[in-house]
Amino acid sequence: MRVFRDWRDLPADARGATLALGNFDGVHLGHAAVLAAAQAARPEAPLGVLTFEPHPREIFRQDDPPFRLTLSAERADALAALGCDLLFELPFNHEFSLTTAESFVGDVLHRGLGARHLTTGADFAFGHRRGGDTGFMAARAAALGIGVTRVPPVTDDGGPLSSTRIRRALQDGYPERATAELGRPWAIRGEVAHGDKRGRTIGFPTANVALGRHLEPARGVYAVTIRTADGTVYNGVANIGRRPTVNAGPESRLEVNLFDFSGDIYGTEIAVSLIAYIRPEVKFSGLDELKAQIAADAAQARLLLGPK
Repeated sequence: MRVFRDWRDLPADARGATLALGNFDGVHLGHAAVLAAAQAARPEAPLGVLTFEPHPREIFRQDDPPFRLTLSAERADALAALGCDLLFELPFNHEFSLTTAESFVGDVLHRGLGARHLTTGADFAFGHRRGGDTGFMAARAAALGIGVTRVPPVTDDGGPLSSTRIRRALQDGYPERATAELGRPWAIRGEVAHGDKRGRTIGFPTANVALGRHLEPARGVYAVTIRTADGTVYNGVANIGRRPTVNAGPESRLEVNLFDFSGDIYGTEIAVSLIAYIRPEVKFSGLDELKAQIAADAAQARLLLGPK
């Protein structure tokens, strides 16, 4: 998959795609349906995705707590896995937010990208102050000779799938629900940083990853899988929270113990997938009680994850 971060002056072989449009936070099964509809509409054309970075909400609602399910790299990998050939990840800033709906369709999609077909979810809105909707897009695109497909929401017994619904499942401590709606386990991806190395002193060394702009799920202990920079996958147990027993701080972080691993991964990027929620975060009376509980958590995680 090729990635472009501008819609102007594209090479000829990057134009003429069938384009799926949206923020694609999480790249869930509803998003997969939008990509599949784009591919089906013009199977002879390259399959492209147009999205934005950062998410527009991060510009317009800067006081909101972090909410992202997938940051740029993880989102790109998920889109590539769905068959995306061309990813147009346009920088979203104040200047771009002033683009009118008319200019977005005519200048960006038609003249810039040479789109042959457009596919969106039913609630897609775009342009300055969300001045364009799917009806506007269909009318303007038709006048320019571009087809448009509006894809209805993917639904199940809980209603329509959405990024909002997946965020709520994670915040409520149900990663398995997120897995079902994403089509894969939800992962936090980031660089391993040096911590206080307290885990080594109690027999459970951990890799520490800042949550950064990721959504903070329910605090507590999880059974997880970890993909290291070389693509190897390990089972493990992780804690997300403020570590109230040893060093309660203002920011939550992810600490993960990789089972049956020895090596130095400081400064490398890992992806930690939440498989099952084991227990909420609690404060223990001291390190001995904490050590005993971590051992029990690790045993429970091994049981939940099965042999590796």
